[in-house]
Amino acid sequence: MDPGTPPAKGPKPSDSYVQSFARGLEVIRSFSADTTAQTLSEVAARTGLTRAGARRILLTLQTLGYVETDGKLFRLTPRILDLGFAYLSSLPIWNLAEPVMEDLVEEVRESSSAAVLDGLDIVYVLRVPTHKIMRTTLGVGSRLPACWTSMGRVLLAGLPDDELQARLRSHPMERFTDHTTTDVDALIAHIHQARQQGWCLVNQELEEGLISIAAPLTSRTGQTVAALNISGQANRTSADMMQKTLLPTLLTAARTISRMMGAPRG
Repeated sequence: MDPGTPPAKGPKPSDSYVQSFARGLEVIRSFSADTTAQTLSEVAARTGLTRAGARRILLTLQTLGYVETDGKLFRLTPRILDLGFAYLSSLPIWNLAEPVMEDLVEEVRESSSAAVLDGLDIVYVLRVPTHKIMRTTLGVGSRLPACWTSMGRVLLAGLPDDELQARLRSHPMERFTDHTTTDVDALIAHIHQARQQGWCLVNQELEEGLISIAAPLTSRTGQTVAALNISGQANRTSADMMQKTLLPTLLTAARTISRMMGAPRG
């Protein structure tokens, strides 16, 4: 939330909604890569809280070890990672999937990641990089827009059509590169294609030079619960080469991990 922007109306306090807890989460979410350190006033502005309310929450988080301060600026501490790891540790499948992804990376010599869908973002839950020198800050917990990533389109393809339409038609289309699809109907067509063929390739739509291909990870009921990808640089791995030489290996790895989730063989 930008400073000065009124907070969105949320649920009202009730027996099933603890407002103070929700406000604490808003304070945590106000920190990001662009706002790693904030003053009390900045936190209050970004969350829509009063200075007194923001101060109480920040001091509580500081007492619990999730926030530190130099007297003026507040920062999250590494302990905040415990909250994310609690989610990951509750899904032992990723411990089983990691060796499969390591074998995949060893074979294709490109990085591989797994992600889940959160609204219209993908959230990385596992990443196995190559040993190549690449400038990237992606890691567990990183977010990217689902519409312009291969994993995102695979995950969106798993949604019912009415939900997919509702999400995309209310989502602003943003241009990241000259290759970015900004027409909603064209984007929906790409997602339908990903659903039909069982994989998706995105060529430099989010970042110049970045190309990736993804496949769904499915549960025992056939539901898409996550996505697996291979990513590389377009100057050394063309879209045609990725599809012809890397896709079969990716699909094999995706089927292996899906079977670990209970998906039937097929």
